[in-house]
Amino acid sequence: MLQATAERLNGLVTQDNVMVVTNQALVTQVSQQLPYLSPQSLLGEPCKRDTAACIGLAAATILKRDPDATLIVMPADHQIETVASFQQTIRHALRLIEDRSERLVTFGIRPTYAAESFGYIERGEHITLSGIQPKELNTFQVCRFREKPDADLAREFLADGNFLWNAGIFVWKASTIDAALARFEPEMHERLNRIVEAANTPKFDTIFKQEFSKIQGRSIDYAVMERHEDVVVIEAPFNWDDVGSWQAVARTQGHDSDGNTVVGKHLGINTAGCIVHTDNDHLIVTLGLKDCLVIRTPDATFVANKHDEEAIRDVVEQLRQRGWTDYL
Repeated sequence: MLQATAERLNGLVTQDNVMVVTNQALVTQVSQQLPYLSPQSLLGEPCKRDTAACIGLAAATILKRDPDATLIVMPADHQIETVASFQQTIRHALRLIEDRSERLVTFGIRPTYAAESFGYIERGEHITLSGIQPKELNTFQVCRFREKPDADLAREFLADGNFLWNAGIFVWKASTIDAALARFEPEMHERLNRIVEAANTPKFDTIFKQEFSKIQGRSIDYAVMERHEDVVVIEAPFNWDDVGSWQAVARTQGHDSDGNTVVGKHLGINTAGCIVHTDNDHLIVTLGLKDCLVIRTPDATFVANKHDEEAIRDVVEQLRQRGWTDYL
């Protein structure tokens, strides 16, 4: 997925202008997948502090190199088709930034079902840029962001027709997002600047860990997007899916006549609507199951109601509390 994300920018961004921010434990794997990245373009977070700190760190680092830089922020676990329509949308976002440099631009996806696992964006006033906006790229002022809804509220959003899935893809000036963090999250901003100022010094690793771990984790939506005055959303024309969940496997790989999505060796009897994943020729047999996740890895097995997948956050927290972090 990481390589596909980087390749999505071919022709728009040169390789020396690509930066990846990831968990420290994944730095080696990322460098293997993207060997052209310099050490300065691959930042390994010492701990998880959500998207505001991640994006803020990247923005502050890039600002030090180029005060006029424009950022395209993309999660690495998205499936997007086609590259041409994605790049068309990026170019339109860049025009929106050129029109008003203080704008924050995000992408929204028209919902195809009442998803509970995505955040939503409520559209506001329609925006036009005379003479340069493609007809198929509708742009709106953001009215408000909405957190992941329960099933009833998701159905209301879908029926309303004025809500888009929040794709978590952003375009903005590095200086604009940096200034917004300084305004809305001054303590976070100060700690991020201390990290950047320590770059290329012997104390960098120590200061990075010390300052980053003290940041209170917040999403970029909560920290900035919900509070900034000029946020616009482009209704994306491309097909999109967030493959960071097991249910995305079913959407991307399809299912059999019983509604089961299977990766690996599986025998299902009276089994319907399940997602089963195994490896190394390890057989999974299910009997009388409906709408379940059955995920087997070499060191653990996960079984859950597939509609409760969001509760995996509780599982992660419980594992941390028990000291079983080797399974994370």
